[in-house]
Amino acid sequence: MRITSARRIAGVTAAAATAVIAFAVPAFAHVTVQPGTAQQGDYTAVAFRVPDESDTASTLKLEVNLPMDHPMASVRVLPLPGWTAVLEKSKLDKPLKSHGQDITEAVSKITWTADDSAKIAPGQFQEFKVSLGALPADTDKLTFKALQTYDNGDVVRWIDEAKEGQAEPAHPAPTLTLTKAPAAAGDHHGGASAAASAGASAGASQDDKTDSQAAKSSDSTARTLGVVGIVVGVIGAALGVAGLRRKSSDTAS
Repeated sequence: MRITSARRIAGVTAAAATAVIAFAVPAFAHVTVQPGTAQQGDYTAVAFRVPDESDTASTLKLEVNLPMDHPMASVRVLPLPGWTAVLEKSKLDKPLKSHGQDITEAVSKITWTADDSAKIAPGQFQEFKVSLGALPADTDKLTFKALQTYDNGDVVRWIDEAKEGQAEPAHPAPTLTLTKAPAAAGDHHGGASAAASAGASAGASQDDKTDSQAAKSSDSTARTLGVVGIVVGVIGAALGVAGLRRKSSDTAS
């Protein structure tokens, strides 16, 4: 019985250890765009993050294709020590408007190549930074198909596009999600105008109230003066009657 219990305990322990090892295995890394979101119509800076997934070879080249169905007038790379960047341009079927000018060609591909000291070694990653703009306003994502070349000749093609309702492909293309721009400034001005109108109405009401109070005060003053005038008139009349009586009495005497 004790031997059987010991075997059971050993079996449970082994299963638990296997589960721990399984969870400890790192997730399969991909070439991605960081950050993964940007605003439509905006200018932004992104980084193509490239991990080296080989146990023995180093990454020496990265090619990123820009979506020509949504070309961008401004594409610039940040210099990276040990890497040479080459930008290729393609003619556009339809000119692109940018700052009042017609842009007839746009960057369609960027290729980074490393010297011997800058390769991405196994277990490492590198980021390739690019400034893009203006981002299109008529799509919710941009897909950048990429090729990663190792110094042993292997090429990994990160070109598969994920489809809704399906599992993620083995080599998904880097994707930048685009979000809608916030409400236009005019809406804020409209709110400010409404607030100003409300303030003006409140001011007008206050002015009307002040005028009403002034009118009431003036009317009250007029009534007071009228009463005073009547009283003075009565007193004057009484004094006049008293004077006539005294004069009549003196004449009789």
